[in-house]
Formats: sequence, C-alpha cells, structure tokens
Amino acid sequence: MIEYATRATALKRLEVFIGEWRLGLGASTPPPDAGDSMLGARSVFEWALGGQFLVQRTEVPDPNAPNSLCIVAYESGTSGYTQHYFDSRGVVRLYAMTFRDGIWTLLRESPDFTPLDFSQRFTARFSPDGNAIFGAWETGDGSSWKKDFDLSYSRVMR
Repeated sequence: MIEYATRATALKRLEVFIGEWRLGLGASTPPPDAGDSMLGARSVFEWALGGQFLVQRTEVPDPNAPNSLCIVAYESGTSGYTQHYFDSRGVVRLYAMTFRDGIWTLLRESPDFTPLDFSQRFTARFSPDGNAIFGAWETGDGSSWKKDFDLSYSRVMR
C-alpha cells in the first residue's frame, strides 16, 4: 500500500505537464508566435493507460529536426522516473528523469538501445505560473558539459 501511495504522489507531480505547448529555441523568453526557427513546433503531454504513464508527442515542421514520442514511467524504489524516447529517425534512448520543485531534468550517461557517442543532459525550470518552461540541452564527455541548444515551452492549453 505504501508503494502505491508513493507512485500516485510521484505521478501526480507530473500533472503540470499536461496540455499542449508551443516550442521555441530560446531559454530566456517564451516562444514567440512568429519569426522563430521552430515556428509551428508543438508538444502535447497526456496521460496513458489509466494515468500510469505520461506520454509526450512532439512535432517539429523542420525536416532537420525529428518528431518524437516519449513515455515517462515512475521508477519504483527511486525518487525519479525514466523517459523512454523514440523519434522519427529510428533513435531509441532512455533518460533518467527527475522533476521536483519546478525543475525538470533528463540525463543520459550510459549506452542503452543506441550507442553512447556522447552524454546528454536537459535541465529546465517551470515559470511560477506553470505556463512556460525554460531549459537547455547539453552534451558532454562524462567530465564536462557544453550547451547544445536552448529549448523553451509555452503553454497553449491545458
């Protein structure tokens, strides 16, 4: 019974993601309505299988950027989650995910379904009202990190 309560609490924390978001390549301001290189890019978060998994579908109208599907699962016995990532290039990856106090992190430091040519880290912060997310992807070699690109989300609707 304790494990069920812990799981329910951990999944409830992810409720703030639910809805449709507009994406932008900037971490300091919400994505603009026009003039952004990711114009039309969007991400939708929704519950699946009775609220046991968080699903994220991302569509990017730029042929150089992949569309993706992510499934977030709570990891029993931990304080975190695992994000299962799939994209239109056929890439499959696993990220360790945390979400606490408005800070969202994704981390990939070991090989999984694809070789690990570099480590990846995403760190983002929700705005106080929960309607924007400002973050950055970084790549690393195991000892140091370098910014890859900024990524922001602006809520379109819940």
